[in-house]
Amino acid sequence: MPTKNMDTYEIEFTGEALEGTEQWGAYVAIFAPSANPMHMTVVHPKRRVSADSIFLDQHAAEAEAERVALTMVDGLRSRQVHPAS
Repeated sequence: MPTKNMDTYEIEFTGEALEGTEQWGAYVAIFAPSANPMHMTVVHPKRRVSADSIFLDQHAAEAEAERVALTMVDGLRSRQVHPAS
């Protein structure tokens, strides 16, 4: 499963074959650091994204999953509260 780190987030994105078809779905999971350095906090459990889209191959599904994941992390970062300096 491809992973990418963006700031403190770890993103897992993959394309998985859809059962009973020759098509693929895009899946994303997002994790953040926890107080325990041996574990990560699940921010977004692995779920299918762009569920209204189907892909003809794994590469296309992974590209869509990565695109959606990066958009999701941008949204998470914009909601973080930053303390005043």
